[in-house]
Amino acid sequence: MIRLENITKHYQKLKALDNLNLDIPKGCLFGFIGPNGAGKTTTIRILSGILMPDTGTVEIAGIRLNKHPEQAKQKIGFIPDRPYLYEKMTGNEYLKFCADIYHVSSKDFITARDRYLRLFSMNDFADNLIESYSHGMKQRMVMASALIHDPEIIVVDEPMVGLDPAAIRLVKRLFRELADQGKTIFMSTHTLEIAESICDMVAIINKGKILARGTVTDLQKEAGVSHERLEDLFLYLTRSGQTHE
Repeated sequence: MIRLENITKHYQKLKALDNLNLDIPKGCLFGFIGPNGAGKTTTIRILSGILMPDTGTVEIAGIRLNKHPEQAKQKIGFIPDRPYLYEKMTGNEYLKFCADIYHVSSKDFITARDRYLRLFSMNDFADNLIESYSHGMKQRMVMASALIHDPEIIVVDEPMVGLDPAAIRLVKRLFRELADQGKTIFMSTHTLEIAESICDMVAIINKGKILARGTVTDLQKEAGVSHERLEDLFLYLTRSGQTHE
C-alpha cells in the first residue's frame, strides 16, 4: 500500500535520508519513531508529496507519486503536527473547502462532516470562525478535514500534540478502528507508549537510516535484547547505532 524504495534526500551537504526502504501493507497501523533530526519529517514530506527525493521512488496504493502526483495524493489524508488552517473560515466552511478539493459529492460530504464533527465534539463550534478555536480544537478540525474524503492512506505527524487525555484516547481508538477497516496509517510520533500500544509495526530511524522495523517482539529478537518496552529498545538501538532489519 505504501512503498518507499531507495529514498535519498540531501539538504546541501547534510544527508537527511540515506537509501531508505519501507514497504507497508494495507490495513497496517505503522509507527515511525526516531530522535529529533533523524529524518522523520523529511520522510513524511516526501511521502505526502510535499518534497521530492533526490533519488528513489514512492508508491501510494500502487501509484507512482512522481509520475501521477494528483492521483496519488487523492489517496492520502495528511495530518500535520501543527494545525495550519484558514482562520477566517468557519469550521463548516473549511471542511467543505477540503471536500471540494477532493471532489467529494454533496451527499458524501454531509455524511462525513456530520460523523467527524460529532466524533470530535465540534458540532457546537462548527459555525464559529476557526480563529476562535483553541489549539486542541484546531487539531481536531485538521483531523476531520484529513478524513473528509475517506482516504485509503492516512499520514500523521505527531497526532497527539495539543490534545487532552480524553481526545488522545479518542484518536488512538479511531486510528485502530480505521486500520482494522483496511486503512493504512503511517504515524510519526515521539510518544513511544502510544506507538507500542496501538501500532502493528514500527520502524526506528536515526541519522537518515532505518535501524530496525517489525513488531516490537520482532525487534527485540533481531536486536538480541530482552528489553520489555519499546522505549528501552529505542534507546538501545539509537545509542548503539546498529542496524537490525
